[in-house]
Parts: sequence; C-alpha cells; structure tokens
Amino acid sequence: MKPAKFDYYRPKDVSEALSLLDSSGFDGKIIAGGQSLVPIMNMRLATPECLVDINGLHDLNFINSDDHTLKIGTMTRQSTVETSELVKKKCGLVTEAVAHIGHLQTRNRGTIGGSIVHADPSAELPLVLMALNGTLHISSEEETRSVNAEDFFLTFLTTDMMPNEMLTEIHLPIWKGRVGSSFQEVARRHGDFALVAAACQLELDAHDRISDIRLALGGVEAIPLLIEDAKELLAGEKVTDQAVQKIAELVAKSVEPESDLHASAAYRTQLAKVLTTRVLYQAYERAKG
Repeated sequence: MKPAKFDYYRPKDVSEALSLLDSSGFDGKIIAGGQSLVPIMNMRLATPECLVDINGLHDLNFINSDDHTLKIGTMTRQSTVETSELVKKKCGLVTEAVAHIGHLQTRNRGTIGGSIVHADPSAELPLVLMALNGTLHISSEEETRSVNAEDFFLTFLTTDMMPNEMLTEIHLPIWKGRVGSSFQEVARRHGDFALVAAACQLELDAHDRISDIRLALGGVEAIPLLIEDAKELLAGEKVTDQAVQKIAELVAKSVEPESDLHASAAYRTQLAKVLTTRVLYQAYERAKG
C-alpha cells in the first residue's frame, strides 16, 4: 500500500520549520529518520496533508556536555549516539539502551528525537529518558519551553506537544561519584520492540549504600513507568537479596500490563519482576566497580 497524497517541504533552518508547522496545524507532520512515520503512512494509519522534512536542520545534530548536563540534538542519529565516547563516559545507560533499538540499518536513519516523540511505551529511549529524569526542550514560533520526562509522556503514542511545536534538544543530568547503571529487555526477536524493559541508575556512598536511585520499566503501562518508591525503600541500604525481593514484589503490584498476541499480562508482570532484579544487581555491581 502507498501513502495518501501529501505536500512536501524541506526547510533550511529551525525558524522556517516552525513557520511551516504553525501554518499547517493538525494537517502537518515532521519527518526526520522516518523509521516510524513512513510505515504508518504506508498503511494509511496516518494521512498527513503536509510533511515537513527536518533533515536539513544540521544545527539540531549535536552531542555536547558541560559539568552537569549531557545535551543531544533532536536530529542526532541513534547510531551516532551509540558510538559516541562522550555519551558512554557521561551517560552510559543511554549507550547501553540504544544498542537494543531495531537493527544497525534503522539506527543509522532513526533519530533520537523521533523515537522520543513517537512515544511507544515499549521503546528504549523514552524509558531511559524517564529513568534519568531527562528534560526536553520544545520550540514553537512563540516560545521555547522545557518539560521534564515525567510530564512529557501522557499516554500511548501521545506527548505534551502541540502540532505547531518541535522537539529541539534533550538534556540528561550527569551523575557523579560511584554511579552504576543497567538496561535489560526481553523481546521475541532481536530488534523487535521489548515485551518488557527495565532501566536503573544508582549512586553509592563510601559504604556501598544507595544514596540515590531511579528505576523505570517499559512495556507495562501506556507510558514508561517510574517506580517512585524505589528510592524511599532503598535509600541508605545495600543491595541485598532481601532488598531486591522487596522491590521486585513492589514492581509486581505496581504494573498493570495488558495482554496481547505477543504476551499475556501475567507473563509481562513476571518479566517485570525478573528484569527489575537483574538491573538492580547489575547496576549495584557496576557502581562498586
């Protein structure tokens, strides 16, 4: 099947892109890597009347950092992030997660911003953004605003963005000290969306006790799920079998996955427990060095 007829524009800068989005309203769509949008258009599940191709916006293709924040432009290819030594050094959880996205060919085309804005609840980048408490910078002709990951994802494939807005930058806080992270997922085949995924980052004090932790799961709700009680339960504690079991049971009670043709809700709940256990142990051991 072929997509429905549409007008095509290739702006030269961000200002022109935002002007096109403002004039096209709900009838316009941004296309970047096209790894999600093109298949949906081919099946006519989306029929935009106007496509705004932002591949020419090279100012949005960057990776840099200061002492506190890793900054990634929305047009940065996933493969670029995967191989970036700066990302690996400053935010290794991102490097680990990106390697699970599709295949090399899709990562060569897919963009960081595109995956986040698409907001699939099983996708790796929205989950990592939630786990790291990232911030999204969103621009329109009128303003540029910042939104925390916890407020950005609203429900399945839906975010806090209006049709006249464009994601321009992703900011991730850089953790310092004795930090460890882990990303785990289970998929039916390599490159498929995860049935369930888990991401954890934690920091230890000098006595191997947790001073900070963020734990999040994907594929178990309509948006990535942050386990907010994990910090309260584990702060000041070592990662012991008893502590991990307590968090795993908390996760099992917190998630509300749905059954589909790929897996039952009960199976996804069990996966959530198992992956929680794995990421906690692995992040803890990595933090200890």
